[in-house]
Amino acid sequence: MAGQAQTVVPTDAELLQAQADLWRHSLYYLTPMALRCAVGLGIPTAIHRLGGAASPTDLMSALSLPTAKLPFLRRLLRLLAASGVFNVDKSTEEGIYCINPLSYLLVDGIPDEVHINHTSFVLTATSTRYIDAAMGLADWFKKDVVTPPFEELHAATLFHESMESLDADFHKMANEALEAHDNFGIPIALREFHDLFKGIQSVTYCCGASGDDAFARALVKAFPHLKCTVLVDPKMIGTKPADGVISYVAGDMFNFVPPAQTVVLMANVGSSPVNGHCNDDDD
Repeated sequence: MAGQAQTVVPTDAELLQAQADLWRHSLYYLTPMALRCAVGLGIPTAIHRLGGAASPTDLMSALSLPTAKLPFLRRLLRLLAASGVFNVDKSTEEGIYCINPLSYLLVDGIPDEVHINHTSFVLTATSTRYIDAAMGLADWFKKDVVTPPFEELHAATLFHESMESLDADFHKMANEALEAHDNFGIPIALREFHDLFKGIQSVTYCCGASGDDAFARALVKAFPHLKCTVLVDPKMIGTKPADGVISYVAGDMFNFVPPAQTVVLMANVGSSPVNGHCNDDDD
């Protein structure tokens, strides 16, 4: 029984470790804030343009930062390197910071169809819209409401026109983040799982309310013989090109799906408890 459980008194070593863990958990927020700062300054792109590796002094000049900020930039870079955002070569006193796979995703202007810039995701996830909702979680739990914290605070729903009416810039950025999430890795997946579509002649892609057909276009590019139909929200049908590459049909997948050998469904994007679009059954 819970009422009969005895209180376990931690040892001195456990208490010292617990204090260290407490500090670590309490200061975790500095890492995403440092990442947001790096994105805002354009540090990944600057390092990439400097050949993929740069010292703090190199970055000061490339980013036109005030000289007095050099010690603070060094601290920022050390934290990001410790967090795995950059690699660091410590063979010099100042250190050389290098682009790695994670920071590669934050570089702007790479002419590669596989590369999708993820800065919008970082800026959305670390925005005050999210943080303010998270800061109010304790108060939200005390209220007799079931409206998700994000919607309760902002009176708007993420990715919905209500959010666009409230903050058009944030809405645009959040949708760019969603697009990056949904489309990232499509060409890679089509190469790695090429055999999945072997022998398939027709496919219907249900792309959901977003109307994003990037997967269907990548699919047709990889398999030119495929007859591809995309089922889109009737509100989005007017935005689709009539280039003959893909056939677009307006409709709702819960009522009708155009017949094909294979049907591909757009998966729902998992979300945090702050915006509330997940439940106990979500994977």
